[in-house]
Amino acid sequence: MNGSVSPVQSLAHPMVDPFGRTIRYLRVSVTDRCDFRCFYCMSEDMTFLPKADLLTLEELDRLCSTFIAKGVRKLRFTGGEPLVRRNVMSLIRSLSRHLGSGALDELTLTTNGSQLARFAAELADCGVRRINVSLDTLDADKFRAITRWGDIDKVLAGIEAARSAGLAVKINAVALKNLNEDEIPALMQWAHGKDMALTLIEVMPMGDVGAGRIDQYVPLSVMRARLAREFTLTDLDETTGGPARYVQVAETGGKLGFITPMTHNFCESCNRVRITCTGTLHTCLGHEDASDLRKPLRASPDDDLLSAAIDRAIGLKPKGHDFIIDRRHNRPTVSRHMSVTGG
Repeated sequence: MNGSVSPVQSLAHPMVDPFGRTIRYLRVSVTDRCDFRCFYCMSEDMTFLPKADLLTLEELDRLCSTFIAKGVRKLRFTGGEPLVRRNVMSLIRSLSRHLGSGALDELTLTTNGSQLARFAAELADCGVRRINVSLDTLDADKFRAITRWGDIDKVLAGIEAARSAGLAVKINAVALKNLNEDEIPALMQWAHGKDMALTLIEVMPMGDVGAGRIDQYVPLSVMRARLAREFTLTDLDETTGGPARYVQVAETGGKLGFITPMTHNFCESCNRVRITCTGTLHTCLGHEDASDLRKPLRASPDDDLLSAAIDRAIGLKPKGHDFIIDRRHNRPTVSRHMSVTGG
């Protein structure tokens, strides 16, 4: 695939939005498909994009490399489930050249864990050092109810394969009203017992999933207050480059993160943008903004048109998202499903 980007090149054209935030973090959805159907993310009978609409792996490589040349230092693959994309490991291996050149600090992914037993060792060999695994419960019946047909044993085996391969694992859990909220302390203790951080996430009003968001939503301010009755939580200044705010849990020795798009807007330090598998750039998860990068990508073999299109899009990045749960109409703030944008 494309050649390497030197660290000097990557500093040549930094991307700065209208509010002075330098874009260093790119999240790329390599597919909208998934082998689960988590009820807060997808409808059960999802209609997926035709494969012909997706960027090829070579195009994704070129697109990511252009962003790296423009100053992106962290690259995360998402989905759907990124590891169900055919031959996706060839893309990851190719892009790992930017780790070797020093142009990229981190190459990582968010996964549901179902395919990790197959790919963990190869991911580590490609220079991936840590991954996020989405896991909302340790209860097999609840897991099946949330994912509709997922197998928790495969996920747990995948997590152990990742740890055995030397990957640092962080668990992401969506707090779900009347479903897993009482299980959060046990989930945290399990994760910390395996030296894994846990990040809690509020339900986001994205896409019509056939269920009311009000029925799913737990404010993490409430969840933190509950945990503070049982555990000693100390705020930390550190960040992993994303929107999570972390605390240290004295009793477990582990870290607990909170991602709060509903109760606390975290946009003032947003340094990230997202690309879908069709080449659409979203500069904000909570807006309907969209810039087509596929057209300039395919219009010319050099990257001038593509680079200019990226600059125009970054110049329109909003100050912050405006997620709300529409209590009157019970409809999502953003019409696209989370699986399309990649979280």
